[in-house]
Amino acid sequence: MRHWLLLSSSLLTAIALAPATAATPRPKAPVAAAEKSLFAIAADRDSGKIIATFPKPAADGIAGRYIYVSQLESGIGSAPLAMDFSQNSGGRLLVFRRVGKKVVAEVENPRFIASSADTAGQAGIARDFARSVIWTGDVVKTNADGSFTVDLASFAARDDLGIGQGLKDSKAGDYALAADLSVADPASVRAFPRNVEMSATLTFRASEPGAELRNILPAANLSVRVRHSLIELPKAGYVPRTDLYGYAIAQQVLDASAPLGQPMFKDVVLRFRLAKKDPSAARSEVVDPIVFYIDPAAPQPVRQALVDGVGWWSEAFDAAGLVNAFQVRELPVGADPLDVRYNVVNWVNRATRGWSYGGMVADPRTGESIKGGVVLGSLRVRQDILIFQALVGANLTGTGDPNDPITAALARIRQLGAHEVGHALGFQHNFASSTQDRYSVMDYPPPRISFDGGAIGIADAYGKGIGIWDKFLVAYVYGAMTDREAAPIVADARRRGLRFVADSNARPNGSGHPEGGIWDDGANPIAELSRVSAIRRAALNRFGYNSVPAGAPASELRRAFVPVWLLDRYQVEAAAKSLGGVDYAFALAGEAPVARVVPAAQQRAALGALLATLDEAALTVPAHLLPMLTSGSGDDDYQSMVDQLPTAGRDMFDPLKASEIGAVQTLNAMLDPARLNRLAAQNAADPGVPSPLGVADSILGRVMGGNSAVQRRIATTAVLAIARAARSSSLSPAVALQLDARLIRLADQLERAKGGSEWGDWEHGLAALLKDREALDKAIADPARLPQVPPGMPI
Repeated sequence: MRHWLLLSSSLLTAIALAPATAATPRPKAPVAAAEKSLFAIAADRDSGKIIATFPKPAADGIAGRYIYVSQLESGIGSAPLAMDFSQNSGGRLLVFRRVGKKVVAEVENPRFIASSADTAGQAGIARDFARSVIWTGDVVKTNADGSFTVDLASFAARDDLGIGQGLKDSKAGDYALAADLSVADPASVRAFPRNVEMSATLTFRASEPGAELRNILPAANLSVRVRHSLIELPKAGYVPRTDLYGYAIAQQVLDASAPLGQPMFKDVVLRFRLAKKDPSAARSEVVDPIVFYIDPAAPQPVRQALVDGVGWWSEAFDAAGLVNAFQVRELPVGADPLDVRYNVVNWVNRATRGWSYGGMVADPRTGESIKGGVVLGSLRVRQDILIFQALVGANLTGTGDPNDPITAALARIRQLGAHEVGHALGFQHNFASSTQDRYSVMDYPPPRISFDGGAIGIADAYGKGIGIWDKFLVAYVYGAMTDREAAPIVADARRRGLRFVADSNARPNGSGHPEGGIWDDGANPIAELSRVSAIRRAALNRFGYNSVPAGAPASELRRAFVPVWLLDRYQVEAAAKSLGGVDYAFALAGEAPVARVVPAAQQRAALGALLATLDEAALTVPAHLLPMLTSGSGDDDYQSMVDQLPTAGRDMFDPLKASEIGAVQTLNAMLDPARLNRLAAQNAADPGVPSPLGVADSILGRVMGGNSAVQRRIATTAVLAIARAARSSSLSPAVALQLDARLIRLADQLERAKGGSEWGDWEHGLAALLKDREALDKAIADPARLPQVPPGMPI
């Protein structure tokens, strides 16, 4: 899961919504809503008006209060921009208020509350925190009964999602809404008992579109359809739950009426309303089961894999005593995925590989989920197949062999479907799962690669079924109706040794929880790095023309080579978390939390394993690959260009640049300023822990020496990486001074070296650079000197 760029809040309140199917009949102009609709609405195709009739306003002028969601009804097709069809604003509380001859659409602010019965306190909260007016319109007509009509066409034709600003922020171009090319579509109006839908086509202009959009757009302008949904407020009776541990996706609320001395902030869980038919029974059928529907746009056999993987959650609900509470089906033919009755797993296509998402539209007052949804990117399964073919051979594709790349890729799709639906059910990531033998689908899993007798295998690439942590999550979020009922469930999980590492404690490069690796595997991340490094060496030795399908352009080898060359990238990051690491648990005050620095011996073992990845032998491209990796090609597709290593000129492979990039991935992990700062503090308490200067010395001792072109590239990259760390504003000034002094000593040593040889001249040149502060600053700021590692996530 990743945050959606269009959201004003976060992915956690997001939902995947697909456009209406082509088979859905469109009304003729004019058309009024059905008798049983959320409110009366009529669309006139001839005039372009969308006339809504609201009831007589209350004393405060409010004529209607709804959950409001806007979403992309058509996507842009760009993974980096993350503006796919169905991505949305999240649920907001919208009121239509009449003010004289005007109608105001105003988003209320339910994040700030006064939960006590003190009406004066509640009125004070409403007075003290800002709301947001997002539209005003003219009253068209006032009826005898006090009801009134208003034209919502201009409401629908706004850039409610902030697409223009999002494109600018993403460096996609200086786009702005072109009002003259944007229009609401009266034919899109649809009314249901619980929701009303309307759409508009929005067009954006830019004087200079970025490369990402030039790869996609058929002309200069960018046009998308945006859907607006006004949804009935949920019925009373839902009991909100808080989450003190961070296990669940939640929205933060500030309660101004909290007792003095007690926290004002609380995290309200986002979850579906789920009630047993027999509340007193340990096991019972539920009143309204949660049903997720699979998008028929997903091709077979992917669609069936999604049905299977998403269906794993039924076991977890059953284990919590919620019988038949979770179900999965294919979306019925002709069904409107925007109807609030459907929770949808959507299949989206993009020009480049990107993230998948899961989330929900929730009532911002209570956290009750109204609709859950998932967006799955279609290119991820193809990237998996590319990786597996490079590892075991493309000739196994489609054979049904235990190592068939397609079989492994479908196993990943099952896991991915379960993972993203887990987010749509309200569950957070748990990155400790990989160290406890795949006990949750809410981790980011790498393919588990076997290595027996020198043979590489992927028969067990991904886990099968739901994990014990997932069963705990369902019991904690859905089995416990109150916070008091949740406490013993948490206590039982702790007695069983279940661990939890959240996003914020794992995703940053400088994070230091030893179990918080992403895309890593194995109970011992350091030992696993050594194992993966051995697999990498074997994979490089067997890499060749069989690593891509027969008949594919030979230039495809350059793309297939990257995930093999960087096969250890995530295990490097996982092992680095033990260096300067701290093992800690999530706890409440009074629960005696235990936090301990990773033992010095373990830190030194991590340091040794990381240094081994900087060896010349590890970073030398095998000679037999060089002729294969230089091959003519036609017009490369954009995805291929993004995924490849920089070349020495168009089609010519650059093995020394590959050496630099292999070194950079390790150096980035080892020299992160947060990690170095922790090492300084830990070394002060225990001299057995490596100090920041000790880490730098170890790196220099490993890379300085030898007399080869590869070794010079590695050493230059390492020295520049240390210099960059020393100049980071996040690094302690005391540590920065130590690193600077160490580089000056290195420069003095290099100046004394004998020149006249390639190595000696390089030493003198490096010494001159280190002593020229201005030149050194320019060098470490130049991306060509410290190259970017090609994108790996998501896999």
